[in-house]
Amino acid sequence: MTISTLAMFFRKLPVLLAAALLLATVTVGVVRAQGTVGDFTVQKTGGGSASLSAYAGQKAVVVVFMNPACAYTRLYQERLAALNSAYSGRGVQFMFVNVPINLDTSEGGGGGSLATYTDEGAASAALGVTKTTEAVVLQPSGSGFAVRYRGAIDDNPQVASGVQQHYLQQVLDNVLAGRPAGVADKRAAGCLIKR
Repeated sequence: MTISTLAMFFRKLPVLLAAALLLATVTVGVVRAQGTVGDFTVQKTGGGSASLSAYAGQKAVVVVFMNPACAYTRLYQERLAALNSAYSGRGVQFMFVNVPINLDTSEGGGGGSLATYTDEGAASAALGVTKTTEAVVLQPSGSGFAVRYRGAIDDNPQVASGVQQHYLQQVLDNVLAGRPAGVADKRAAGCLIKR
């Protein structure tokens, strides 16, 4: 190997490393979006419990993590109620899971109009969720559930009338039509879940 060939190799090395890093990042993102999860159990607000596996007969399960003390949860109450109403008759089960957040919740808002479950963090950890209000779309697959989407409900958490991209709705429409999710995971804005 000549010195000029060696010098050219070392000049191209940063480009090759950057390309390898980009490929690794894309691969991790694809695996994350297409992973599977096993069963988990959450507590019903009025008593008793519910397991994810109980919804294996549904076409999709949407798990939404929330906390009434988080402003984002309060902002999404009406939108989530509308989505639940629109899709519940189409084989989609919504699970609204109340999780602890890193805020003083002594003056938090009420529970809202959505029936909720409670969880101390096991379900949010199993699904890789870090914020309220974040949604995960699951589809029954073999002995578990395939993750089809994880992230924001739409592109405007603060103003419902300003929403231009309805991520969760787009994913559900695609999944119910037998198509890929069609929406990459979107980072959710919200309150951090306490671990």
